[in-house]
Amino acid sequence: MTQLGGMHHVTAITSSAEKIYDFYTNVLGLRLVKKTINQDDINTYHLFFADDRGNAGTDITFFDFKGIPKAVHGNNEISRTGFRVKDDKALDYWLKRLTHYNVEHSEIETLLGKKVIYFNDFDDQQYAIFSDEFDQGVKPGTPWQKGPVPNEFAIIGLGAAFINVSRIDSMDNILQKVFLMRKTKEENNYHLYEMGEGGNGGSLIIYHDNSNDASYQGYGGIHHIAFRVKTTEELHAWLNRLNRLGAPNSGYVDRFYFESIYTRLYPNVLFEIATDEPGFIDDEESYEILGETLALPPKFRNMREYVESVVRPIDTVRSNKEFKKEYFND
Repeated sequence: MTQLGGMHHVTAITSSAEKIYDFYTNVLGLRLVKKTINQDDINTYHLFFADDRGNAGTDITFFDFKGIPKAVHGNNEISRTGFRVKDDKALDYWLKRLTHYNVEHSEIETLLGKKVIYFNDFDDQQYAIFSDEFDQGVKPGTPWQKGPVPNEFAIIGLGAAFINVSRIDSMDNILQKVFLMRKTKEENNYHLYEMGEGGNGGSLIIYHDNSNDASYQGYGGIHHIAFRVKTTEELHAWLNRLNRLGAPNSGYVDRFYFESIYTRLYPNVLFEIATDEPGFIDDEESYEILGETLALPPKFRNMREYVESVVRPIDTVRSNKEFKKEYFND
């Protein structure tokens, strides 16, 4: 089997598509690379934020399900999204930036040998920013060239995702025996697993604690996480593997921007395997206007008039705007 290549994307739930667009664009400095609909619920937006070109391994996506309650964080959940920046200097910058924008955050801490800052958004969605200083694993993406964060400090991809579990043996078996990851480090109740070339872009952090209350999915929580494969052929090889192991799965799913398999092997934790290609630059949107139109996969394009009537408009045009790179004095 070809190993999984690292993190592909994280999909989370927000209380407001408008607020999350503002937070990611103006505070975190990630580029909206696709504004589309949830392909299983066309009343719901699906927003994709990523690096400058929407490379796999850099994107976090959001649903804004109507009427969903707030998430309850606890045990047996994908609990926190990790991002990565170039080096320790960039972490110093993010302390100033998060403070400037009144974002709740920690000081710089060390976890499993990596420097990290923790922070939350307006929904109490949980995040971490890891320093890539000395990182030699999965290559990062590219800073959003026209965004407000200076390129040398910008978020350049996903770091490790965090999962809280009450049964570490079960999750260990899933990650090592099914997904062929390797356990590389343990610190207190934190367990580090790596895939592919490893490093910040190819890691999961499992937190083991059976004393927490149960978690409940909602806005401010994570819906699923996805791992990378390069090609359709590799995806089908993984589908065959899951079927041979008797692992329940969705079968092959074409999401147009990538191809996928979904599997739930642990309570409340949905995993996806997704292809790097074809990506977000397509026949509807060029590089220059990524994320500025309501993009629809081909199977929905003959329904555009109806879709636009049920999905409220959000102005995401940025190609006619100039973002000043923001530096903060000590």
